[in-house]
Amino acid sequence: MTQFTTELLNFLAQKQDIDEFFRTSLETAMNDLLQAELSAFLGYEPYDKVGYNSGNSRNGSYSRQFETKYGTVQLSIPRDRNGNFSPALLPAYGRRDDHLEVDGYQ
Repeated sequence: MTQFTTELLNFLAQKQDIDEFFRTSLETAMNDLLQAELSAFLGYEPYDKVGYNSGNSRNGSYSRQFETKYGTVQLSIPRDRNGNFSPALLPAYGRRDDHLEVDGYQ
């Protein structure tokens, strides 16, 4: 079994809120994807020698709350030194998932 399924089974066995399990799993996955996206953008992994004197590098992160179906997740949005990185995972200035928006013109 994978770590995800093991944790899910533990959550179910302890009769905890399943939405909280999915929220924390989603938060971890989204933060990992944001870091991977920055690595792909820069063309090297953190602490890789290829990145030295490359002209652009990691420059910390800022936090953002993002509302999802399972609750609010805390995201750490990475930055690059030149300010060119814009994550494709999230819309610019987006604070909530599309599923939360109600279409008033049904």
